[in-house]
Amino acid sequence: MGSLQVTRLLSWKSSLNTAAKAGTTRSRPTTQLGFPPLSKMTTKNGFLMIRRSFTNASTGSGSSSGGTDAVSGNISSQDSSSPPVEDEKDENKPGYLLGQEKDGSGLVIGFHLIPPSGDHEVIDSRKDIDGYGVKKIEDVEGEDKAQTRVSYNIVFVTAEAAPYSKTGGLGDVCGSLPVALAARGHRVMVVSPRYLNGTAADENFTLAKDLGCCMKIYCFGGEQEIAFFHEYREGVDWVFVDHPSYHRPGNPYGDINGAFGDNQFRYTLLCYAACEAPLVLPLGGFTYGEKCLFLVNDWHAGLVPVLLASKYRPHGVYKDARSILVIHNLSHQGVEPAATYKNLGLPSEWYGALEWVFPTWARTHALDTGEAVNVLKGAIVTADRLLTVSKGYSWEITTVEGGYGLHEILSSRKSVLNGITNGIDITEWNPSSDEHIASHYSIDDLSGKVQCKIALQKELGLPIRPDCPLIGFIGRLDHQKGIDLIRLAAPEILADDVQFVMLGSGDPQFESWMRDTEATYKDKYRGWVGFNVPISHRITAG
Repeated sequence: MGSLQVTRLLSWKSSLNTAAKAGTTRSRPTTQLGFPPLSKMTTKNGFLMIRRSFTNASTGSGSSSGGTDAVSGNISSQDSSSPPVEDEKDENKPGYLLGQEKDGSGLVIGFHLIPPSGDHEVIDSRKDIDGYGVKKIEDVEGEDKAQTRVSYNIVFVTAEAAPYSKTGGLGDVCGSLPVALAARGHRVMVVSPRYLNGTAADENFTLAKDLGCCMKIYCFGGEQEIAFFHEYREGVDWVFVDHPSYHRPGNPYGDINGAFGDNQFRYTLLCYAACEAPLVLPLGGFTYGEKCLFLVNDWHAGLVPVLLASKYRPHGVYKDARSILVIHNLSHQGVEPAATYKNLGLPSEWYGALEWVFPTWARTHALDTGEAVNVLKGAIVTADRLLTVSKGYSWEITTVEGGYGLHEILSSRKSVLNGITNGIDITEWNPSSDEHIASHYSIDDLSGKVQCKIALQKELGLPIRPDCPLIGFIGRLDHQKGIDLIRLAAPEILADDVQFVMLGSGDPQFESWMRDTEATYKDKYRGWVGFNVPISHRITAG
C-alpha cells in the first residue's frame, strides 16, 4: 500500500472518529473502500466500531437521526444544525470492527473489516507483516477461513521434476510440491532443463510448446543461446530450458561413462535462464515480475541466489525477491577448479562467495593448492533461508561427519536453517486407486497386496512364490544411499530364501554390479538400471 493511500486512510479514520464524537457532518474522502452503509462509529480497545444503518421498511428512514447516504457514502443527519440522538441500545446492535494492520515498525498500513460475531466481542485482528508485505493468516472469530489470502510468486529451479525427468527424490519433490502450492492459491513456475535422450522418456515433453523466446547468455567465454518451452498443467507453469547440451543419451547428470564433464556449464545455463524467466516470459498473459520467491534445489540451481545478489540487485532488479536453498543431497556440491570461476560470468569481487580450498590430505599431489569453486557453498552464503528434506538432516549436515566440509559454514547460518520432512503425493501413491499396480488394496483390506507381489514376480521373470520374502530398493545408486553396504551384504542376503529387486541409476560401478549380480542369482535377484515410474509403484506395492 502506497504512503499516499496510508495517509488518506489515517486521515479518514481521524475524521470519522471526530464526526462520531462531535456529531458533525463530514464527507468521506474520494478513496472508496466499499464499506456498507454506516450509522454510528465508535472506538473500542483501539479499534474502530462500525455499526449498520437499520432502515425502516415503511419510511425508508434510519433508526437513528444520523444516517449514511448509500449512494454518495456521505455521513449525514436529518438536521445538520443539531447533533444526532444516540440511543444507548445501539451498543448492542450488530456492528463491524475495523482493526488496524501494522508493519514491523508499528506503521498502520491498512485496516481489516471484521464481520459481527455472535456476542460482538472485540477481537484483536492485528497481524504481523512479513518481508513481502504478505499477511500471515490467523484464525479470527467470525471470519471465513481461507487457505491463502495473499499469494506468492514462487519459482522452483531444479535439475529434475517428475514426470518430465526423474532419478530419485529430487524429481519427486519438485514434481509434486509445486502442484500442492498452486492448489493453495500461489502462482508457481518450475524451471528445469528440457532433456532429450532419444528414448521413450522424450514423450514427456510432447505437450510443452516453444514460446518463441530465445535468449543470449554471456558465460563460458562466449554467447550461449537458449530457448524456452512451456506447459501449463495442474495450475503450474512448467518451463523447460532448451539447449543442445541437454540433448544426449543418458540420465540428467551422466551416462555409462560417468558424470558429464560439462555439468557446470549445463547448470549455469539453467540458473541464468531461471533468473530471466520471471522477467521476460508472459505466461498466462503477464510475467511473474521481480517480486518472486526462488526455491533453488541442490547445487544445480545454486548459482541463482549468487546471481540475484551479484548481478541483479546492484542494478535495482529483484531487490524484493527472496531465495530459499533446499538441500537434498549435500555430498554433491558442484566443485570445479578455481580457474573455472571466470566462466560463470560473475563479477570478480564475488569470487570469495564460491571460493573453496581442499584440505591437504584431499589434494591430488604436493603442488596442488587445493583451490576450487564450490557452487553449493556460494548458495549457502547468499540464500535468504536454508532448508533440508528432514529435521534430522538439518542437524546432520552441521556435523563433521555429515557436513562434507561445509559443516562450519552451515553451523554459522543455523538461525536460518530448518528441516521440513519430504512428503508424498497421497493421490499418486494411494494403493486403493493406483493405476500402475495389478490389484488395489487398503489398510482395511490387504488381500490385493499378494496379487501385486505375484504380478511383480511374473513381470520380472522371478519364480512365482507368494510366500517368499521379496526385498525392494528404489533410489539413486550413490554411495550416500548406502549402496556400498548393500553390495557387501548381498551375498549373505541372497544365501537365504529371499528375492531381491533393485531399481535405480547413478554410479556406473554400482550399475555394473547390479547387472553382474542378476547374472549370478538368476532366480533371486533383478536389477533394473534406469528409472521407470510404473515399475517403482509396482515394486512398492509388491
